[in-house]
Amino acid sequence: MLTILALARRPAWDELGPVRARRELVAQSRLAAVEAVPVHRVEDRRIDADHDELRVRIYVPHGGPGRRPATVYFHGGGFVLGDLESHDALCRHLAVRSGSTVIAVDYRLAPEHPFPAAVEDACAAYAWALESAGALGIDPERIAVAGDSAGGNLAAVVAQDARDRGLRPPAFQLLIYPATDMSRSAASHRTFAEGFLLTEAVIDWFFANYLTDPAQHRDPRCSPLLARDLSGLPPAHVVTAGFDPLRDEGEQYAEALRAAGVEATSRCYDTLIHGFVSMSGLIEAAARAVDDLGDVLRARLWP
Repeated sequence: MLTILALARRPAWDELGPVRARRELVAQSRLAAVEAVPVHRVEDRRIDADHDELRVRIYVPHGGPGRRPATVYFHGGGFVLGDLESHDALCRHLAVRSGSTVIAVDYRLAPEHPFPAAVEDACAAYAWALESAGALGIDPERIAVAGDSAGGNLAAVVAQDARDRGLRPPAFQLLIYPATDMSRSAASHRTFAEGFLLTEAVIDWFFANYLTDPAQHRDPRCSPLLARDLSGLPPAHVVTAGFDPLRDEGEQYAEALRAAGVEATSRCYDTLIHGFVSMSGLIEAAARAVDDLGDVLRARLWP
């Protein structure tokens, strides 16, 4: 994958600017992601949120009657990039592989909508899934939250927010190479600062767009690893990539959850880089990893 990108001489995200980079991400995802498998039904909806309306896309897999589990999915993209199209193939695959209804969330992006807009939308989407469970044909006791990169950050924050607000907690958290500490003090930020697609320069650009004040990185809604209390959170599975600046902070979050008494497993895909869930159409190891993610969801959500 790195060779392909080098040969194509693709400009880095920070060189393109938000609007062009968003178009490029969708185009790349269509080339590199797993094949978009058919599901029973796909429905786009607009749901009420504090600011206005929020778009979600609902993927219902084939299956028998009765309520099924659900996964509320938050896409990656550094809080600046990504949408329902960039992760469409992945969400389809997860729905089929896990047997759960996947609800993909088109949260607001920076710089047009900086922190905490994405957090507000993510929390609103989870609350809507709970409230609408009957109409959606899903079991409110079996709703997971999941996401990759920035989306993994949002999934972790939603789980903390649900606990703090007294909402029914997610049944499970699937956190895929999540951003958990925006101070970037972990060693992997230095070890993999350049050369592995997600660079420190790109992360600088993402955070400069997302945060209006550098001090915000200490807010647990930005850095869930920095929350004072991690107890009482749902079971979690934290996935990291071996060649990723975010590797260590993901592993640290899993360790911190376990230290707080939370059931948390973790797995590092040693040969892969950040963003591998969107590369499964090109890289066999990434395709196997994406299958694993669906299998983890199925194992946790089906009794």
